[in-house]
Amino acid sequence: MDHDAILAKVIEVVNDTLELGSEVELTEATNLKELGADSFDLLELVTALEDEFSLTFDDDAVGTIVTVGEVVAAIERAQ
Repeated sequence: MDHDAILAKVIEVVNDTLELGSEVELTEATNLKELGADSFDLLELVTALEDEFSLTFDDDAVGTIVTVGEVVAAIERAQ
């Protein structure tokens, strides 16, 4: 899966998991915590992404993810 396809799917999963609605435009620079995501939301998001992409994130990597772009990079590394 290429970068743009991963980004599109990550944005879809973030929107669905955090129930953002269509008025919020996500980019690679979007900070997940600025969207109002707390630690429980982030855990739920990681689980949803692992299911969607059939992978397991490294626990250390999860703690450093702040933006949508960093999520995409983590998925690319994990594939």
